[in-house]
Amino acid sequence: MIPMLRQALFLARFDLRHLFRGRETWLWTFLMPVVFFYFMGTVTSGFRTSSRGDTLALKAPADAGFLADHLVKRLEERGYRIARPGPSQLAGYTRVLELPAGMTRSVLAGQRVTLTLVRKGGGPGSDLDQVRIARAMYTTLADMAVAGRDGAAVTSDALKSVASRPHALTVRVTSAGSRRHPPVGFEQAIPGMMVMFTLLVLFTTGSVILTVERNQGLLRRLAATPLSRGAIVLGKWLARMALGAIQIGFAMVVARVAFGLHWGPHLTAIVILMAAYAALVATLGLLLGNEARTEGQAIAIGVLASNLLAALGGCWWPIEITPPWVQKLALLLPTGWAMDAMHKLVNFGASGAAVIPHIVGMTCAALAAGYVLARRFRFQ
Repeated sequence: MIPMLRQALFLARFDLRHLFRGRETWLWTFLMPVVFFYFMGTVTSGFRTSSRGDTLALKAPADAGFLADHLVKRLEERGYRIARPGPSQLAGYTRVLELPAGMTRSVLAGQRVTLTLVRKGGGPGSDLDQVRIARAMYTTLADMAVAGRDGAAVTSDALKSVASRPHALTVRVTSAGSRRHPPVGFEQAIPGMMVMFTLLVLFTTGSVILTVERNQGLLRRLAATPLSRGAIVLGKWLARMALGAIQIGFAMVVARVAFGLHWGPHLTAIVILMAAYAALVATLGLLLGNEARTEGQAIAIGVLASNLLAALGGCWWPIEITPPWVQKLALLLPTGWAMDAMHKLVNFGASGAAVIPHIVGMTCAALAAGYVLARRFRFQ
């Protein structure tokens, strides 16, 4: 066992050196992940809309009446900071709610009234604004219905009295877990791109070089040396495992230093998790290189498989926004295992023990794939 390990380490050193001779390895291992960290993190950071402290500009005419003031109180309960800028200052706000002239008079007369939300930009934040404003409007209408029971006049004092009454029905909301906030922005993009690019590099560079070595007869020459078959397979795997470890380590350092991402209190668990993931991906990359016949075939399958697994595994977007069947499918994929475990440790405050099933699952899958690779490894 010791001689085979020495042989494998000897081969791994030369293989790793050979892997880094290609410019594309340096490009996709060190440069492109950082570029995608910034790009995807910046783009998806707009998905987070805080439920508190949001500024909403109110454009209300002087004759809007007391319903406008009551609506403002309900909007503030929804977490908005209401600003009343002048006409020349409205352009500086991203969200403006426009009230019609004579709103109170028209509503009390039973006429239909339309409020207009002017918002710069779209996306999930826009949908959330519409929901929050609609809730404030419906609550105001409910207050009017209560205040006007039995033919009573709806006045400002009557609405204040309704709002101050204790609720007959209340809902108590408690957290089902220690989740800080949904993983968006850099908290989603950095783990996602790290998982994706590790897969991409080991599925392309890791498989292509093996295919080239076979087609050029280098593996046949290697088979004629005193190195055992097991040492050759293990050496090839160790080189790619080292490449994945270097890439993951570099990405984690850049994420902390350049983007300020806090990896949480369970850094050791994250390192073990990503080591198991790299072990599995390195083995699958070698299997791909073992079965591919040409360099182009290895590249095409590697790129397509990497992007498909990244998309379905939640590397591109939070898996929570996808349909339930996609979320279930993600848990059958290595990318889905890695992302689910990463979010539990980094974003959801789970303990290191929570990702033991992920680590064990990826380790067992790596061992199973390694057994198949050792039996099917081709020298020509």
